[in-house]
Amino acid sequence: VQLQAFGGGLVQAGGSLRLSCTASGRAFSSYIMGWFRQAPGKEREFVAAIYGSGGIPYYGDSVKGRFAISRDNAKNTVSLQMNSLKLEDTAVYYCGARTGSGNIKEWIAYDSWGQGTLVTVSS
Repeated sequence: VQLQAFGGGLVQAGGSLRLSCTASGRAFSSYIMGWFRQAPGKEREFVAAIYGSGGIPYYGDSVKGRFAISRDNAKNTVSLQMNSLKLEDTAVYYCGARTGSGNIKEWIAYDSWGQGTLVTVSS
């Protein structure tokens, strides 16, 4: 599956931004979709993930209560609504897709990645 992420930009602290990721190919609903981020000099960090059928989403501790992941299988799209943004949310955000079992929060288990979209939160 090929992924394309978009929606990043510059936003003030406390503001909101919505990222989206579209997938090409078939059987989008069979993929677990995740969002990860990577700030300069830091490791890739788990942000959120959601199973193919939807259901209970998973979040990284640093974004719980502020971010919300959702998907629209009819449109082959997964989105990340980011609210109450903080300076430390500044990073390149990547969407990933995977199948199979394993820890949904581990980036290494994802098979496909989008190109990344930069989110910059300013004071």
